[in-house]
Amino acid sequence: MKFDIKNIKRLASSCLAILLVSTFFACGGDKKTEETAAEKTGTESKNEEAHEEEAPTIATLSEEQIKTVGITYGSVEQKQLTATIKANGNLRVPNNNKANATSLYGGVVKTINIQVGSFVKKGQVVATITNPQFIQLQEEYLNIGNKITYADQEVQRQKELNAGNAGALKNLQIATAELNTLRTRKASLHQQLQLMGINPSGISNGNLKAALVVVSPISGTVSDVFSKIGSYVDVSSPVAEIVDNGQLHLDLNVFEKDLPMLKVGQTIHFTLTNNPTVEYDALVFSIGSAFENESKTIPVHCTVKGNKSGLIDGMNITGFVSINNVTTSAVPNDAIVESEGKTFLFVVTDKKAEEHHEEGEQEHKDEKEPVGNINFEKVEVIRGVSNLGYTAITFVIEIPKGARIVTKGAFFINAKLTNTEGDHH
Repeated sequence: MKFDIKNIKRLASSCLAILLVSTFFACGGDKKTEETAAEKTGTESKNEEAHEEEAPTIATLSEEQIKTVGITYGSVEQKQLTATIKANGNLRVPNNNKANATSLYGGVVKTINIQVGSFVKKGQVVATITNPQFIQLQEEYLNIGNKITYADQEVQRQKELNAGNAGALKNLQIATAELNTLRTRKASLHQQLQLMGINPSGISNGNLKAALVVVSPISGTVSDVFSKIGSYVDVSSPVAEIVDNGQLHLDLNVFEKDLPMLKVGQTIHFTLTNNPTVEYDALVFSIGSAFENESKTIPVHCTVKGNKSGLIDGMNITGFVSINNVTTSAVPNDAIVESEGKTFLFVVTDKKAEEHHEEGEQEHKDEKEPVGNINFEKVEVIRGVSNLGYTAITFVIEIPKGARIVTKGAFFINAKLTNTEGDHH
């Protein structure tokens, strides 16, 4: 059999062309299939995003949960958080509001009726002391009364004798001088007994007092007790110290560069160094005119106003001076939570929590909210300056006037809301 070389070449060329065309359409089909699949996937993704539910903003907690977590409520306050001067200082009680309970006469302590921290009123007995000399003074007071009676009778007798020229004038003068001396001594003893706390008119032969009382000269709190039972005390050794914290003053140490920004009548906000969470107020009433020792600071004296509970003479404080009277809306620092780069707080609301259902599920559709539950709405705010445990805020959306906000426990509510969001998605 003879083969035509030309025909064989022609047939080979045709087969090669058919093979190339088939390969091209096969590749093109695969590419088209991939593009179609990608378009389909993109479409489904967009549809999913379009149907994705928004994050919930309302959390519901039961009374038991609220009690367990320790959630507390408050309201938006108006605070001066524009303080630019910070100074340290101490709490002081003026000397005219401090006093020592002392005895003007020496004696041995018999009883002590107070202890450190006790509140006493002016004139209240804080201790009793004994000394035999106390009885001797009362004895002398009683005896001198009898001597005065006899001296007075002697003066009258000398006057009668002198009137009848039967007595010498010298004897009358001696009797008169003796009577005056006795009366002076009685007046002296009368005052001494009163200073002892003994009523001279109540003294009798059967009613002599062996113990004296030591009383508090002012009303206040006992800051120290110096004596104990059996110890000897006198005017130079007080029994106790009493301090009236009602007149508590604040002494700030202000640097020279900050002094021009202070003036009398200005409000000072301060906190205790060992308890910076509680804020107190004071009012400037005097600014010093000389430097304090080597610290190169000027003392600024202030009167503590309002709440003084927990304040004691000598406590260290940190003060913040408000340069102006501009106030701003502020909340406690614990009321603010951070989430997704934004700042929020929770407001008690009557709104119901949003219902989220998976496709094809209808659970909880007709379920009623349990009685006693409280709803909290997550509200976005813009954060400002922070001072004294408070932070200035500006609401992105307006909230009802006087609305209650969560001041403590907001972190836990946000965590519950975040968990709820995770369950829905």
